[in-house]
Amino acid sequence: MQTWIRTAFTVTTLIGSVHSSVALADVKLPSVFGSHMVLQRGQPNSVWGWADAGEQVAVTLGNQNYQVTAGDDGTWRMKLAALPMGGPHVLTIKGKNTVTCDDVLVGEVWICSGQSNMQMAVQSANDPDLEIATAKFPQIRLISVPQVGTQEPQNDFKGEWKVCSPENVSDFSAIGYFFGRQLHQTLGVPIGLIDNSWGGSTCEAWVRRDLLKADPRYTLLLERWRETENTYDHKVAMEKYQLQLATWKVKVVETRQEGQSQPAKPRPPRNPLVGQHRPANLYNGVLLPTIGYGIRGTIWYQGESNTGRAYQYRYLFPLMIQHWRDEWNQGDFPFYWVQLADFHNESADPQESAWAELREAQTMTVRALPNTGQAVINDLGEANDIHPKNKQDVGKRLARVALARDYGVDLCYQSPRYKSMEVVGSKILVTIDIGQHRQGALDTFDVREPLGFAIASADKQFVWAKAKVVGRDKVEVWHDDVQEPVAVRYAWADNPVCNLRNQAGLPADSFRTDDWRGVTVDAYK
Repeated sequence: MQTWIRTAFTVTTLIGSVHSSVALADVKLPSVFGSHMVLQRGQPNSVWGWADAGEQVAVTLGNQNYQVTAGDDGTWRMKLAALPMGGPHVLTIKGKNTVTCDDVLVGEVWICSGQSNMQMAVQSANDPDLEIATAKFPQIRLISVPQVGTQEPQNDFKGEWKVCSPENVSDFSAIGYFFGRQLHQTLGVPIGLIDNSWGGSTCEAWVRRDLLKADPRYTLLLERWRETENTYDHKVAMEKYQLQLATWKVKVVETRQEGQSQPAKPRPPRNPLVGQHRPANLYNGVLLPTIGYGIRGTIWYQGESNTGRAYQYRYLFPLMIQHWRDEWNQGDFPFYWVQLADFHNESADPQESAWAELREAQTMTVRALPNTGQAVINDLGEANDIHPKNKQDVGKRLARVALARDYGVDLCYQSPRYKSMEVVGSKILVTIDIGQHRQGALDTFDVREPLGFAIASADKQFVWAKAKVVGRDKVEVWHDDVQEPVAVRYAWADNPVCNLRNQAGLPADSFRTDDWRGVTVDAYK
């Protein structure tokens, strides 16, 4: 957190000096503070902003009154005492001028982050007309962070808190909204949702550059980016595009005259230097302006852009989570994510799969870091659409994790997860971690026979296997032609055909019992 305090308020931002210039006399707050916001209940909440150097700033909320002095750089920072659920309150910041934040509620605040499946709006999810028409929840508050990709640390963004209504919910993250709505309806508390997702973003874009540079495992990744940074010229790329566009226009006229089909229109170039893939771009431009705001936790949906480097994700993803926690300075706050959905065509035979390896890396992160969890959705994807529309069930599954783990609601939240295996004659007996809830016992969907299991001997050639649920937490797996089995895989495919779940309807996590060389093991850039 100290690093953020050192840098965040001393760098000129790309969004204009109106929020950051210490030469201005007016007391100012960053956009993450404002009317209709939600403060996190039950913990001290930081408030910060800008004023003249040495200016006395009074902060008032209810019966809390504070005085703080702006530093030499014009920044000031203080903490409100913990508040119980409630409101509305008025937050007043007074120096040479007065800033007032009205209609402030105290409840539960969550960051909604990741790439396009988190960014996908309510208007693009299932039943958008019904969802938008019924989004009348005045105690749910929404704020979205604009997409700014930069290597320069930002201390603010252009945005404002909005009351959840049919007029305001349409463009908001569908998963974020459905998650927050379930929490609100179950707990009866105000909910604040901060959406900073960016479609197509890579995990490394959310991590501070010096952390990547300090680890030799990211050397090749950073070398590739240094080459791009040293050689890419967006002006030259645009000039080339304009020439291509002019040529295309001529060809369109020619093909019309000749009755031929028109050529495809060239696409304008995207500047990778300000995009969502460059390491640290989103940490600096999207995440940093919110770091320190009081939150309960984070929900995350990302990984599609890192599937080609799934082995690298095994340590990159935990690094990112721990990095966020260190900078937020709120301990190991809850961090829950969505495991990748099923996608691409189904395979007739067992296959190697980068998508399965990425799912494996996500599950490994659950085991590696405390206070983490994942929603398994290998039954909710669409083969021909990387953006499945059923975001309602995704939000509910994330909400199950939070409600059970953070709010003490009696719910089954853990998908069945591989625990161990034992070779018994010509069969393999797989033991599944079903959690502690009474609904955790294994079950199947649609047909009684478990589908999605493959088995192999020492030759590493997998074939589809027969399987049988034995008791609450075991599955017996075999194939008549594999008399000396050594390994089992389940749902190990881009788009697996599988049906193992628990009695709460949560699908089993994909897994493999072997550690044989994967298809992404050497992909590091």
